[in-house]
Amino acid sequence: MDFSEYIDGELFIIIPVLYVVGMMIKKSTINDKWIPIILGALGIALATAYKLAAHIPENFSEALAVVYAGFTQGILCAAGSVYANNIVKQMKTKDKNEGNDKSDSEDD
Repeated sequence: MDFSEYIDGELFIIIPVLYVVGMMIKKSTINDKWIPIILGALGIALATAYKLAAHIPENFSEALAVVYAGFTQGILCAAGSVYANNIVKQMKTKDKNEGNDKSDSEDD
């Protein structure tokens, strides 16, 4: 999936920020099931804050557009972070499985 088609370029920095926050939460006492929810909420807050800082709405319609953009961009950034985490997990699993295959073949 090419996230650059959906996420504004200036908001890509949120993805690694959320990844690091997710790793910190993982090491805390917070249950893992809450990580995507927390990252989603934080992503929305960060993206909306950036959008508001970049463009101060002059009317209600613009305010709704900024909030909508912040919400959707925040969710996409959180999804990108969770996706990156799953890729890292899969690579570790693949490396372990390949290591097991090598050790099995060496024993033969």
